[in-house]
Amino acid sequence: MSALLFLLIVLIANACLAFNRVGLKPFAITNVVLLLVYLVFVEQAFLLGVLLVLLAGIGVFLNFAPLRQKLLSGPSFGIFKKVLPTMSTTEAEALEAGTTWWEGELFTGKPEWGKLQQHPKPALSEREQAFIDGPVEELCGMLDDWTFCEEYADLPDEVLDFIHKHKFLGMIIPEEHGGLHFSAYAQTRVLTKISAVNGIAAFYIAVPNSLGPGELLMKYGTDEQRQHYLPRLADGLDLPCFGLTSPRAGSDAGAIPDTGVICESEFEGEKVLGIKLNFDKRYITLAPVATVIGLAFKMYDPDNLIGDEEELGITCALIPSHLDGIEIGRRHAPVGTPFHNGPIKGKDVFIPMSYVIGGQEMIGQGWRMLVECLSVGRCITLPSVSNSVGKNVIATTGAYTAIRRQFNSAIANFEGIQEALARIAGFSYIIESAVSVTATAIDSGEKPSVPSAILKYHCTEMARTILNDGMDINAGKAVIQGPKNYIANLYSSFPVAITVEGANILTRSLIIFGQGAIRCHPYVLQEMEAAAGDDLEQFDHALFGHIGFAISNVVRSPVLAVFGRLLPCHGDQFSKPYYAALNRYSASFAVATDIAMLTMGGSLKFREMTSARLGDLLSTLYLASMVLKHYENEGSPECEQPFVKYALDHLLHTFEQQYKRFANNMGVPGVGPMLKLIAFPVGSHRKPPADTTIKTVANSVSRPTEARERIMAGIYATKDTPAGKMGEVMAMVYEYNELGRKIRAAVKDGKITDVVGYRQINEAEEVGVLSKEEADKVRKLDDARMEFIHVDDFAYDEIGRNPLRESSWTRSGK
Repeated sequence: MSALLFLLIVLIANACLAFNRVGLKPFAITNVVLLLVYLVFVEQAFLLGVLLVLLAGIGVFLNFAPLRQKLLSGPSFGIFKKVLPTMSTTEAEALEAGTTWWEGELFTGKPEWGKLQQHPKPALSEREQAFIDGPVEELCGMLDDWTFCEEYADLPDEVLDFIHKHKFLGMIIPEEHGGLHFSAYAQTRVLTKISAVNGIAAFYIAVPNSLGPGELLMKYGTDEQRQHYLPRLADGLDLPCFGLTSPRAGSDAGAIPDTGVICESEFEGEKVLGIKLNFDKRYITLAPVATVIGLAFKMYDPDNLIGDEEELGITCALIPSHLDGIEIGRRHAPVGTPFHNGPIKGKDVFIPMSYVIGGQEMIGQGWRMLVECLSVGRCITLPSVSNSVGKNVIATTGAYTAIRRQFNSAIANFEGIQEALARIAGFSYIIESAVSVTATAIDSGEKPSVPSAILKYHCTEMARTILNDGMDINAGKAVIQGPKNYIANLYSSFPVAITVEGANILTRSLIIFGQGAIRCHPYVLQEMEAAAGDDLEQFDHALFGHIGFAISNVVRSPVLAVFGRLLPCHGDQFSKPYYAALNRYSASFAVATDIAMLTMGGSLKFREMTSARLGDLLSTLYLASMVLKHYENEGSPECEQPFVKYALDHLLHTFEQQYKRFANNMGVPGVGPMLKLIAFPVGSHRKPPADTTIKTVANSVSRPTEARERIMAGIYATKDTPAGKMGEVMAMVYEYNELGRKIRAAVKDGKITDVVGYRQINEAEEVGVLSKEEADKVRKLDDARMEFIHVDDFAYDEIGRNPLRESSWTRSGK
């Protein structure tokens, strides 16, 4: 056999070993066998012989663990411990909080799709469905967004009583404590339905069921605390808020200046051991109406009353709001929607030790408690609000494009409108997919901290884009406030969602990849734990696992780029190419992660733009996975395929663009081109959604189609709502479309000379273009159309809380 042919065999064999991650023993055995074959059957070639000796020798050497540890792992271990970046207590606790779910598979470069496909489909129980069909629908019918926001800046008593009576505030509380104990998926459905109807009610319900005292008590509270508070929280007898953010510490929650000093003092007539609190909190939702405050503060024990340490760390306590020294009740005025939000201050507030959530043994555990709870709540509240935005903008704005005519055509036919409308629909599909699938993961026991950050950032950013596009399409209709405006309040209030639960800029640049790289990487956390425990054997195992993992991905990425579609892959005829692309990009992402950590080391922690791009890579892979899983959960309906195609084309194009930006900014000569060659050996060819896809998606949501009904399912859209009414008018537009064509043809032929509204319709009837019955139908459509084209106007003194002039004022002063 020729040496050249055998060299090719050697390279292919070793590439196959790396591609399939077979381990050190098969690697050694294979190369020893290849060396023997070379010596017996192949014409001798010096360089080929050297290569085979090296491969066989390395394989044999690496299989002797004691020798490997002495010569390689040991020296590497010492270097690793020196260069390992320091980690703050809050960073360490954040890493330990929650669980690793599908995002961990994406870090492997070889995701096992069977794990995701075995994940259960989202489903509501009979009790949950009855609640949504009953009390939730009834509550939505009671909500008047314009009146509540512009006139009351509050919820009326009858609405509050209804919310409390039906235990809306107790969705997460167990039934044995008087709550509803709904699934995470059910909570997303409830909030999705309510959020676009009225923001004040949505936040009033969402906060007690998210990051608040209820969840903290269930997970960490003492039996006595649970027995006392949980029934009262479920019934609304106690209204909770949670004070974390301070004027001097916003996103940097670990730097809160609020203090609790352990001391003895009088409480309810007795001298007890307790805590003297001083705090200044702001942006606290429900604070103006709260009866009980969850408070995060730093605990100190200067007199060593409970131990030897003086600085005990962040602690959480539950405090009645009526205690002496507490200032509460003032309100902030959030943009757009005046939901209950305000400051809380406390000076020398004394509480007994029993007010610490979980009791004295949970002192100093507050940050871990908060992060674990946030990892669940952040997957539900704001993503559900974003889901509501997407669905409602499709319902109203999609219909509006059919109703509104300009230049003698429905604006739904304009390509500029179609581009924005398709983006609305495609992004809405991504949000719905991410929310429903991730919520079901929570119901299966996961506490996905990294996906919660992905959903918080990307769902709210996509919803912001949806609202911007919706405002552009509705144009003048959208910028005039009043009861007829169905989008302005959502648009003006949405910056709140961008800001809270971790500002979006911080979430993207620090949290998504910053947590994900360590939590989800198959080996990095093991290596760090080995260094912390000075365990050479564990480090050796992790190090060589990591090296093999990295080599495998360097092989897998270009091989899958070239041959991926030819290899066995999950999915049907429509989805299989996308699964193949995700397999390829997962390997490329794993390579990028390892190269970034290798070349930047501890400084990667401070390279925020690099971290943000890596976070975008992980996020696009995660969201694309959720889209495919949701599509299959829905039964792979053909009518949803254009939405799936738009979503995946957008996400995968974004992946390639962000990968190239990452590679172009590596800062190490030669590394960027090498990364691009590994990821794109035959070039970067992924395109954004094509014009044909855009037109198909836009037409699907601007007409009464099955796809439109499926994608907007779950919102409040009765005949009395803008979403419901506009859907009916849109259906009339297409039902009477032939009558419109008759009129337009008659105008073109000169049979009708008037081109305005009723006059045109009357003339069409007079000249016989339309029968009386047909003309009446067109008049009915014109009335309905104009109802949604008209905007509100007010008497002069109706605008402004304290008008300077009466409504009779004119420019002449008469």
